[in-house]
Amino acid sequence: MMIPYKQQTLPIEKVFRDPVHNYIHVQHQVILDLINSKEVQRLRRIKQLGTSSFTFHGAEHSRFSHSLGVYEITRRICDIFERNYSLDKVGIGGWNDQERLVALCAALLHDVGHGPYSHTFEHIFHTNHEAITVEIITSPETEVYQILNQVEVGFPEKVASVITKTYPNPQVVQMISSQIDADRMDYLLRDAYYTGTEYGTFDLTRILRVIRPYEGGIAFAMNGMHAVEDYIVSRYQMYVQVYFHPVSRGMEVILEHLLNRAHELYQEDSELFDSNAQLLLPFLKESFTLDEYLKLDDGVLGTYFTQWTEENDPVLSDLAKRFLNRKPLKSATFSGKEDQLIIKKLQQLVEKVGYNPRYYTAINSSYDLPYDFYRPEQGSHRTQIEIVKKDGTLIELSQVSQLVSALAGQQQGDERFYFPKEMVDPTLRNHYDLFEETYQEFSQYIRNGALVNAQS
Repeated sequence: MMIPYKQQTLPIEKVFRDPVHNYIHVQHQVILDLINSKEVQRLRRIKQLGTSSFTFHGAEHSRFSHSLGVYEITRRICDIFERNYSLDKVGIGGWNDQERLVALCAALLHDVGHGPYSHTFEHIFHTNHEAITVEIITSPETEVYQILNQVEVGFPEKVASVITKTYPNPQVVQMISSQIDADRMDYLLRDAYYTGTEYGTFDLTRILRVIRPYEGGIAFAMNGMHAVEDYIVSRYQMYVQVYFHPVSRGMEVILEHLLNRAHELYQEDSELFDSNAQLLLPFLKESFTLDEYLKLDDGVLGTYFTQWTEENDPVLSDLAKRFLNRKPLKSATFSGKEDQLIIKKLQQLVEKVGYNPRYYTAINSSYDLPYDFYRPEQGSHRTQIEIVKKDGTLIELSQVSQLVSALAGQQQGDERFYFPKEMVDPTLRNHYDLFEETYQEFSQYIRNGALVNAQS
């Protein structure tokens, strides 16, 4: 008798060596098949942290390794839930292990729709990695769909509904997407490891020890609250020190302007990139198929950028060189309407010495909430972290943690004005004598990495 695909387990579990989790354990045939699918293997060629590798040279890890890590944390949670909090043991609010496979597949596939330099690429070409993830999972043409559809009819749609947060079991959804989920727990630990930033670590073992299912989702025992606090602080530190690093953002600005310039040049001459950006053409045309999207990765764009260094257009060529050779734009923080007026003046000075401010200046804002609590008056909010008290009732984390209460609802980040480093560094100029007064005037507005009013 043939064993149904959804029940097939490997004769001996397969393990993947991992620097964060030691071993990643694969026990289901469907998971191994998904890992070996071309759509998931493509994630090996996409960096997890994009331009952050220009700042933290060790951050070369891929979305593939992160996806395996999210799967592994989800697998461990399922094991804990089944062992200690199954429906048989706790009744209503307990874990139904029939949900395991959909949770594991969603965890592994949650980032499968990411493109090269994901967020910058999305902004320029109006793609959406979450929508494309759902399309990959539900499109009959993909290997991912063909594997999932062998589990049972409608299974791809089940997995996709976890991604879109419409799956009826909130335990499964929150396992993959909430303020403390398998996705965030893996990327914080993994990004901290590869960037060499120790303050991004937290006690995953303890958090998994105190995690609990309940009817409305996932909660954490009161005696593990400090481990959850540690996680919140680690997330705060990683955003401040890594994800919002001004140099990484300076490289991201260069990348955005480079792609924008290519897009603009294509509108002027549609044949310009026929020979040196063929796989990018559908996106320059703003009309692409899923198959065309899946052909792109970081290496493809890198090859095109190298070719563009020899293009006749001086802006495209220069921006490509700056990106490939790590020449980020310099930045200064600013705030308030008065600084906006100064920025306009600075953009005029940048243009005066020969740089198009459209491609050599930018305003970049990066903000995030370390933790957000439920606010009924707001239409959308993040799933709050629930703590289980000794009597079994739930209380929201910031109500029992002074540390988290101090961080809750407080935005972190800053606004920066980006400009060519040549404006403040004479050693980089080829013609500084001609525009020396302009450079000096520009420098008067920059003090210690912030804008100042030169008249004050």
